[in-house]
Amino acid sequence: MQKNNEQKSEFPSVSPKSKRQLGSAGIILAALLTTNNASADAILHAFNWTYDDVAGKASEIAALGYKKVLVSPAYKSAGNEWWARYQPQDLRVIHSPLGDTTDFKQMIAALQSQGVETYADIVFNHMANESYQRSDLNYPGAAVLSTYAADSAYYNGIKLFGDLSENQYAAGDFHPPGCITNWGDPGHVQYWRLCGGNGDTGLPDLDSNNWVVSQQQAYLRALKTLGVKGFRVDAAKHMSSYHINQVFSADIRSGVHVFGEIITSGGAGDGSYDNFLAPYLRDTEHGAYDFPLFASLRRALGFGGSMNQLVDPGAYGQALAGSRAITFSITHDIPTNDGFRYQIMDPTDEYLANAYIMGRDGGSPLIYSDHNESNDGGRWQDLYKRSDIQGMLKFHNATQGRSMQVMSNNDCILLFQREEVGIVGINKCGSGQDVWVNTANHNLWWHANYRDTIGNADVQNISSTWHKFYLPARQARMWLKE
Repeated sequence: MQKNNEQKSEFPSVSPKSKRQLGSAGIILAALLTTNNASADAILHAFNWTYDDVAGKASEIAALGYKKVLVSPAYKSAGNEWWARYQPQDLRVIHSPLGDTTDFKQMIAALQSQGVETYADIVFNHMANESYQRSDLNYPGAAVLSTYAADSAYYNGIKLFGDLSENQYAAGDFHPPGCITNWGDPGHVQYWRLCGGNGDTGLPDLDSNNWVVSQQQAYLRALKTLGVKGFRVDAAKHMSSYHINQVFSADIRSGVHVFGEIITSGGAGDGSYDNFLAPYLRDTEHGAYDFPLFASLRRALGFGGSMNQLVDPGAYGQALAGSRAITFSITHDIPTNDGFRYQIMDPTDEYLANAYIMGRDGGSPLIYSDHNESNDGGRWQDLYKRSDIQGMLKFHNATQGRSMQVMSNNDCILLFQREEVGIVGINKCGSGQDVWVNTANHNLWWHANYRDTIGNADVQNISSTWHKFYLPARQARMWLKE
C-alpha cells in the first residue's frame, strides 16, 4: 500500500517524511490448524519488477517451485518512484514505467507456458494526487487525454475497455476532501483521504457510486480475460465492505483468488484487528494478509518471547484460518513506510519466520523480492532465489496437503511434523538443544533418510523408538523424507 506522493504512515505521530506459556501435554500433541489447505501455493511478490523482467524469468520462477506471481499495479500511472504505481490515473489502459498492455499480456503468456499464474495488485480506494498540477478531479485529465489523442492508434491498441476520448471519473465520483485524522474510526478511515501532512491535500478518495463500481468491475473483467488468476486488494482497510462487495461480484470472484491488505498490529483484542480486519473477514469471502500471525511471530521470535506462542496461535485469535491467510515475514509496506519500519525483524528472526510459514500447514506464503527500494542494503533483493528460500519452497511444495502435528515445544524450540513426509525444527535461542521424540507416537519412517532442504548437510535416519533431533542455536531445519 502507498497512499501519497510521499511515504505515508498509518501512525500519525510518525512523520511520513522522516527516514526512518502456553505448553501442556495436550497442546504439544495438538495440530496447529484444523484446516488442511492443499492448494496453499507459495506466491512470489515480484515487487516493482517490470513485466518484461517477470516474463524473462518465467522459466526460472517455475523451476524454483513458485506457482503464482503477484505483480505491481497494472494501469496508467506516471513517475519512476515505486509508490507512483499506487497512484492510478486511468484504469482503461496499462501504461507505466513497468510496461504497457502488450507487455502485460506477454508476461501472462510466458508465465502460463511454465504453469505459473499471474496475480494483479488492485488499487480501488483512490486516484493519483495531482493537486500540485491541477485543481479539478477529472481523471485521467486533459493532459493525458491529449496524449491519447496525439497517438490514438497506439493507445486504442492497448486499451482494456472504455472510450479514451473522455475522462473516466469526475468530481462527483469522489468523497468530499478532507484528511483522515481518527485512525481508529472505520468511518473516518474509509471515507476520508490519505494525506502526507505539511498541507498535502491527499489522495482523492473514490465513492462507491454505480459508475465507479461499473468501471472497477470492467477493469477486473478485462484483467480476467487476459488471464489474471488472483487479485490483491490494496488498501482494503480504507474501503467499506459495501464498496468491496459491490465490485467483487460472484462472476468476478469465480475462479480467482482474492485477498485484501488490511494492516493490523495484532489479532483478536487489538483495536486495528477488531475494527477493520475482523469485519472484512466477516463481510466478505476474501482472504487477507495474516497480520495477526505476523505479530505472533514477532513476539515469539523476539527478545523475551516464547516459541510456545506459535503452537496454535489461531486458537487464540492470533492467526487467521489457513484457508484465508496470506502468510509472510515481510511485505513491501514494512520497509518502505516510516510508520511500519518498527516491524522489520532481525534478519535471523526473519529467516526462522520463513521456515515457520513455509513449513506449517495453513496459509499461502508470500515471498517478497524487490530491487532495494527501501535502501536497506539489498536485504530483500533477489530474495526469491536465495538458497535457504529455495530449500524452504521445496519443503513447502513436497508437504502440500499434509496435516501437521506438534512434536515438542518450549520457550526456545518448536518441532513439528507434516505427517510422515517432513519434520520442521526451529530454535530461536542462543544455544543448541537436543529434542528426544518417541517416533512410534508420530508414525515416522525408520531406516529412511530425512534430509534438511535448507542447505545444511543434516540427515536424520531413524533406527529406534526414541530418536534425538539436534537443533543448533538460532537455526531451523526442514527435514524431508527421501
